[in-house]
Amino acid sequence: MDHFTIATVAEQSADFRRVLWTGEHTQLVIMTIPVGGEIGEETHEGNDQILTFVSGTGEAVVSGQKKKVAQGDLVVVPAGKKHNFVNTGPNPLVLYTVYGPPDHADGAVHTTKEEADALEEAGQDEPPTA
Repeated sequence: MDHFTIATVAEQSADFRRVLWTGEHTQLVIMTIPVGGEIGEETHEGNDQILTFVSGTGEAVVSGQKKKVAQGDLVVVPAGKKHNFVNTGPNPLVLYTVYGPPDHADGAVHTTKEEADALEEAGQDEPPTA
């Protein structure tokens, strides 16, 4: 059994993205968006995503709708919906997210958004195949 004190684990990671657990149908990922940073506008055609915010403040943009987010908020992004999450506060925006099905390579660690983008473009951040 895998067990995480998820808020603590998420807040202790300075990495932009870190895959904590990958199953056959879902994946658990923690993210830290630095001050002034963002995830970047994206669309996951075959993945639903649920994001839960642990600390910091930001703005969620899903299908053109904008909402402020803070600790304790949860945002659902259905497959095929364009989205972005932007840090609007003075501290890192920390969250954990569940993808269904997995969206990243098992065990992937991306220290910065630039590293994550480069690996994705090179096809080196592919989810596990069944």
